[in-house]
Amino acid sequence: MTAARTAGAPTPGRERARRFGLRPLRTWTLRSRVVLVVVAMLAVLGAVIGTVSVLVLQSYLMERLDQQLTSALSRGQHAADRINAGGPTVPQAQDVVQTPGQPTGTLGAVRSSSGGLLFTPVVLSNRPTAPTADQPLGPQQVAINPLPLLTVPADQTPRTVDLGSALGSYRIAAAQLDNGDSVIIGLPLSEVNATVQQLTLVVVLVTLAGLIFAFLIASFVVRLAMKPLVRVASTAEQVAHMPLDRGDVALSVRVPEGDTDPHTEVGKVGSALNRMLGHVASALTARQASEQKVRQFVADASHELRTPLASIRGYAELTRRSPHELPEDITRSIGRIESEATRMTSLVEDLLLLARLDEGRELDHDPVDLSLLLIDALSDAHAAGPDHRWSIELPEEPVEVPGDAPRLHQVVMNLLANARVHTPEGTKVVATLAVDDAAREAVVTVSDDGPGIPEELQSTLFERFARGDSSRNRATGSTGLGLAIVHAVVEAHGGTVAVVSEPGSTVFTVRLPLAWEPPQQTPGGSEVPVQASDATSDSSDTPGTPEAAGARPDAGPAATHGAVRE
Repeated sequence: MTAARTAGAPTPGRERARRFGLRPLRTWTLRSRVVLVVVAMLAVLGAVIGTVSVLVLQSYLMERLDQQLTSALSRGQHAADRINAGGPTVPQAQDVVQTPGQPTGTLGAVRSSSGGLLFTPVVLSNRPTAPTADQPLGPQQVAINPLPLLTVPADQTPRTVDLGSALGSYRIAAAQLDNGDSVIIGLPLSEVNATVQQLTLVVVLVTLAGLIFAFLIASFVVRLAMKPLVRVASTAEQVAHMPLDRGDVALSVRVPEGDTDPHTEVGKVGSALNRMLGHVASALTARQASEQKVRQFVADASHELRTPLASIRGYAELTRRSPHELPEDITRSIGRIESEATRMTSLVEDLLLLARLDEGRELDHDPVDLSLLLIDALSDAHAAGPDHRWSIELPEEPVEVPGDAPRLHQVVMNLLANARVHTPEGTKVVATLAVDDAAREAVVTVSDDGPGIPEELQSTLFERFARGDSSRNRATGSTGLGLAIVHAVVEAHGGTVAVVSEPGSTVFTVRLPLAWEPPQQTPGGSEVPVQASDATSDSSDTPGTPEAAGARPDAGPAATHGAVRE
């Protein structure tokens, strides 16, 4: 018993297929498999019909040859008996062969009762019926191996005997004479073999031509029959490339009406796909309406909360700065009220920004000097976190991208604040700017040598309100929106943001296109703005201004930068 085959190990058949560059049959298209089955069935059918035809013809020719052999043997036997009856003369082989009616190529021999040949075997030559000087009529003596002739039983039963390269295969039969000797007659199998070989060649050529013709016809017919299935698959493929996970999707793609006939297999698939797309469209519409209500509520609530929060901050600051002497505990309480109002204002501004980004409002796409932006952001971060080691790496030439400067400044500030808040003192934070000429993108990286981000948190790092601490510790001032804002703003600029983290190294990479691209049209017909955010709000309504970012450089890191990050 051999050991059980390891799961997933390639079988010998798969190994041979891989060696010859063949794909497994289960990976072929349905059209290829149908054509292969049709051609294989025709090949088997052609092989069976051809083999049966050749065998029947060979049997028929052998039967006719045996009849001729039996008749020739009878004539030879009668001729030899007449010679024996006339006297003591032993009949010679040519006397047996030259009897009237013997076919050309007939082999004749006379064997004594003791088992030896009395005369050299002769073959009736294929010569003219009338003798000439160059070609006299008569038998031809041949030198053959006598052993096959000596062992043929004298029972008048035809047998196939190979007489060597000189004569080839013969059908041989022997009959006993009245004096105890035996006469041996043979007929050549060359004509029978040639006819069978010719028929075999014709069958093979006709079968190959038929298979080629069948392959072409089957390919055409199957391709024609598969067109409805191709159209159904094309509809499914078109839907698969639509951005169904976001925005208002008009899922109007359907399988054509002609491909939804429930009486056919493909029609059943097309009809089921259309019903499924209808259910999906209804679900997407309900989802979009629900999300729109939530976004509208968040936007309205955030907008409405700004005024009372501003009033709370104003009255608290006015009370704290009044000329009257207040008790220390009251002054401290008013300070806390002002601080919490400031933090709540930051949270409201972040929520309002995300709501506007979700609405798909376009961002400005004015030229933004990323080099200068990084210098300003790093200066603010250094002022907020002097206990960290800050450094910056810039190219010699300024790097400009089209975009919204306040929003991009907030992106860099949130990344730097994330590194500052969630790493211990003395951590080195490096901001780098480079240009990827091949991709035509500006690349901004913020890296640190802190404890790293736990692997289980990296998949949800840019989600809203994502936290590494389930206890919602507010010690760091995190709202869980910082990196969500980074992701939303960068995506609205047509860029990408990614993170690679391990203990001792965490790198956030932001890639921004160097050229602005207009909104693209989706397969479903809805526009997907490459850059979208709030372009209508004025400077006083913008939560991402440099002043606001500088006032709270740690606002909203959405994920952890260490083992206990929020």
